[in-house]
Amino acid sequence: MAKVGIIMGSDSDLPVMQEAARMLEHFGISYELTIVSAHRTPQRMFDYATKAPEKGIKVIIAGAGGAAHLPGMVASVTHLPVIGVPVKSSNLSGIDSLYSIVQMPPGVPVATMAINGARNAGIMAAQILGAQDENIAQKVMNYKKRINEEVLDKATRLEKLGHEDFLNKQENI
Repeated sequence: MAKVGIIMGSDSDLPVMQEAARMLEHFGISYELTIVSAHRTPQRMFDYATKAPEKGIKVIIAGAGGAAHLPGMVASVTHLPVIGVPVKSSNLSGIDSLYSIVQMPPGVPVATMAINGARNAGIMAAQILGAQDENIAQKVMNYKKRINEEVLDKATRLEKLGHEDFLNKQENI
């Protein structure tokens, strides 16, 4: 049974939204992934959002570009937390999507990630689930510890090698 629903307005959003799926896989969290267009399939969107709790979904990650109404419309009809991912569009570089998702009216919150920030959406979903599941919480803590160690390792190597040798070695790794 999927704990997270990952939905997107179009298949063109998949290269971005797959990053959320990859993070959930990293944490061992079950998910489902599909296309749900707020504008072209409004009944499908309504059904998905209202029936998600019955299917065991606890968090919905919704990605959309352009007018990007999907996350907000889903949030308007479900009590589940919705994480919005503005997908970079060719016209306005994703700024239109960001504004569409982040500017929700009072009472209809959407946790909004950065443009193309699906990886962080996956991590945020894990953190939300981790508030009730110690196993997931531990995996998130381990992940954050690992990325901390990676940065400290890079800092040590940069300080030891100097910036030019560091960059040259990075190209060879």
